[in-house]
Amino acid sequence: MENVAVLIVGGGPAGLAMAACLTHLSIPYVIVEREDCSASLWRNRAYDRLKLHLAKEFCELPHMSYPVDAPTYIPKAMFVKYLDDYTKHFNIQPKYLTCVESSEYDNDKKCWSIVARDMEEGTTINFIAKFLVVASGENSAENIPVIPGLDSFPGEAIHSSRYKSGKSFSGKSVLVIGSGNSGMEIAYDLATHGVNTSIVIRSPIHVMTKEVIRLGMTLAHHLPLNLVDNLLVMVAKFIFGDLSRHGITMPKMGPMILKTKTGRSAVIDVGTIGLIKKASSKKHQYDHGKYS
Repeated sequence: MENVAVLIVGGGPAGLAMAACLTHLSIPYVIVEREDCSASLWRNRAYDRLKLHLAKEFCELPHMSYPVDAPTYIPKAMFVKYLDDYTKHFNIQPKYLTCVESSEYDNDKKCWSIVARDMEEGTTINFIAKFLVVASGENSAENIPVIPGLDSFPGEAIHSSRYKSGKSFSGKSVLVIGSGNSGMEIAYDLATHGVNTSIVIRSPIHVMTKEVIRLGMTLAHHLPLNLVDNLLVMVAKFIFGDLSRHGITMPKMGPMILKTKTGRSAVIDVGTIGLIKKASSKKHQYDHGKYS
């Protein structure tokens, strides 16, 4: 039985940030992580071309800035190094390969009883903690829909967390299911590697540039969100035009309010929209020539 003031579950950026803040306040803690490293999502399940979609001033962890020469939008490798430097600077020592199996709050004793498992040793660890912080992240679990016939599909089917680069798909045809930031950027990466790429867009989405989102996040500190949203939507329409002709419609809520109320983020365009427009234009020219 281990008695701790705070137990942090998750060794990603949020967990590391919490550990650093507790260290800053001299509050003892234990941090557990089910993987064998910190920030495993960034290290092992992110595609090669990934960059932070938000400007660096919105993505710094507490009490430690990025290097002065860091670019505005931090690439994957630099972000992982920043996290490693952060972990070292604050002497954060997660218990890796440790998975929480259950937790229960005791109202009488005012504490948490947590059962964890050392996945390497196969042993059980019992924690008693005054506070429990769940920092497992919103993107830690794969979401694979049930698609009839997928199990007998003769081609390769992978989740985006296993995608690294379009190099291995060059010359093939690939369908990307999902038009969030990962889907849109993976579609772009595939297309730039000579892949015949299609993408399924089911739900309405906001499409913005990273500069527009940076503007919105800055203005959100000074103006009501509905006013910021109106401005962002107007600017996005000016930049991208009417995307409904390409099968892309906008949600009724503005991008900032939508994120606040539902957690759904706007899509940050990295060039995919231009490729969609180009392909649509070619198809229109072909159909016009075919039937004229």
